[in-house]
Formats: sequence, C-alpha cells, structure tokens
Amino acid sequence: MDDKDLAGRRILVVGGSSGMGLALCEQLLQRQCEVLVAGRSRDKLEAAAARLAGMGKVSLHAADVTLEDEVRRLFAACGPLDDIVCTAADVRGAYELLPALALDAVDRAIRSKVIAPILLAKHGAQRLAAGGSLTLTSGIAAYRPRPRGVAVAAINAALEGVVRALAVELAPLRVNAVSPGWVRTPIWRDVAGAESDKMLAAMASSLPVGRVGTPQDIAQAILFLLTNGYTTGTVLHVEGGHRLV
Repeated sequence: MDDKDLAGRRILVVGGSSGMGLALCEQLLQRQCEVLVAGRSRDKLEAAAARLAGMGKVSLHAADVTLEDEVRRLFAACGPLDDIVCTAADVRGAYELLPALALDAVDRAIRSKVIAPILLAKHGAQRLAAGGSLTLTSGIAAYRPRPRGVAVAAINAALEGVVRALAVELAPLRVNAVSPGWVRTPIWRDVAGAESDKMLAAMASSLPVGRVGTPQDIAQAILFLLTNGYTTGTVLHVEGGHRLV
C-alpha cells in the first residue's frame, strides 16, 4: 500500500485534537481518508474541527480511553474501521525527581500510555478490516532517560512490550509504534512551563540533525506504518539521532 491507497480508509485518531495527532489528521485528510478524531476535551475537539474544516470528512468523538466503558461506547459510535492510531498521553506531573514524584501522576501516565492502548486493542481489533493496523506512540525516554524521567522511561518501555505482544496475538492485523524524540508540541508547556523553549533549544543544539522535531515529522512516520504492509511489531524511531548522542 502507498499513500494513494489510503484514500477512502476510515481511520480513528485518538489524541487527534492537538499536537502530533492533529498533524496526522491533516495529512490523512489530504490523502482523502475519513478521519474520526477522539479525545477527552470537547473544547479541544471543537478547535480541531475548526482547523480541519473544509479538508475532508471528519467526525468528533469525546471519550476517555483509559475507561473501558467509554472505549466500548467509542467503538460502538465509530463503526467499522480500517486503522486505529493513538497519540494520546497524559504525563502531567510524571516528569519529576523521585522525592517529588506523586504516584497519582504515575498512575495517570500508565493509564494513558499502557492501559488505554490495551483497551483500544481489546475493543477495537474486532472493528478493523482485513489488512488493518493499530499504531501507538512510545518515546525517547525509554532509551535516553534523563533526571525526572524514571516514570516516563518505564512507561514507554512497557508500551513497547505491549506492541510486540499485540502484534503476535492480533496477527494478521499489524501493530506498531512510533517513538518520537523531542518534538515541539503543546505537551512541553505542561512538562516544562516557561522553560520549555529554553529546553528545546538546548536539545536541538545537541542533536545530529540540529533541530527538534515537528508534529509533521511524526505524522509522516505514522503514515509509513499505516501504509507498509510488511511492518509489524516494530518501533519506528523518529528522534533526530538522539539515541546516538
């Protein structure tokens, strides 16, 4: 399958109301896909709808995919699908040194990046057409953890184990993950606040490519995973060479 073959596919993007997910929605609509955008915040969903207006067929679905009943309702509302992508993450408060690390923040992050993908697979796999796929989102923290990153490193590593296990259990459906490096998205404001620009600039200067990523970089990688029918159980690294330095 190539980009042209995406036309007409019904693709659910969980977390598609902002950041990498929203960039992916734009690229899918440019390829004549039908895009179903799911997220917890109705305000963010409506803002995304305004940005995507006129680009193609879009529907909005408010759901907290860390809750099984809401996942059931989401898939009942969506109907048959060709692919599912999840870029959603709630890591607020999870980037902390151990003395300040609150377990409720760790629990939220686990539910968003491990439990939610399992629930999406449990209830979504039966909705996927032959040749369908599930694409999840890991992260560089699993490979290059920094101080304050214990929880997020562990959670991303766990997610990658989920990807490999699901690829075996759900075959011939394909299951993969993209693992972004440092990407300029709204999540950094939650993590670093006023220091986010300074942190991103420092990281850019240390990377082999000389810049941090954009949401479009990650969206392009997800497109590859959606269209390459010979790729499953794989983590695709899109991190500007961060693992090398």
